[in-house]
Amino acid sequence: MSKLYFRYGAMNCGKSTNLLQVAHNYEERGMKVIIIKPRTDTKGGNKVVSRLGVTRKADLIINDDENIYKEVEKWIDINGKIDCILVDEVQFFKSKHIDELFEIAVLMDIPVICYGLRTDFQMKGFEGSSRLLLLAHSIEELKNICKCGKKALLNGRMVNGKFVFEGKQIAIDKEDNIEYQALCPKCYLKFKKEYEKNIMS
Repeated sequence: MSKLYFRYGAMNCGKSTNLLQVAHNYEERGMKVIIIKPRTDTKGGNKVVSRLGVTRKADLIINDDENIYKEVEKWIDINGKIDCILVDEVQFFKSKHIDELFEIAVLMDIPVICYGLRTDFQMKGFEGSSRLLLLAHSIEELKNICKCGKKALLNGRMVNGKFVFEGKQIAIDKEDNIEYQALCPKCYLKFKKEYEKNIMS
């Protein structure tokens, strides 16, 4: 039986780069890989974009109301056997999509490797990630460092260069003057207290 994998990490830890490297490794051995991403992730349009500048077109872009299991079945009917499925920005998927990815791994016997964030800029879990933490056969952290040199664990959202701690959960990096920065817990709480102090004053 194949497994469902969840590889998570703070912003800029190389998730998309790792995904593209895994795709290359499979294909170098003559194996077939498909890449899936959610429609919610508008960054890069229909492509997976690595911060190193490497890009690749996604094979399936899934809407909220689509069934990934059925979409993969259709893809196989047209294109043939798949040896591995790679999923980018998995945190944006719904809980039901994670169940469908789990079923693909177990029932279709195709390894499914998912990459994404565990928590948002308010330290709250994303729906897709929360479900993955319950269902994944294997969970691995991809590490990154904060500007202070300590291990980055959290994601800070910046608007016009300033950290903010309020707003909607989903806001795409590099759109509407939004950027993200990987932070260690100490720096995260320091910036949060500064933000709260400025709001109160």
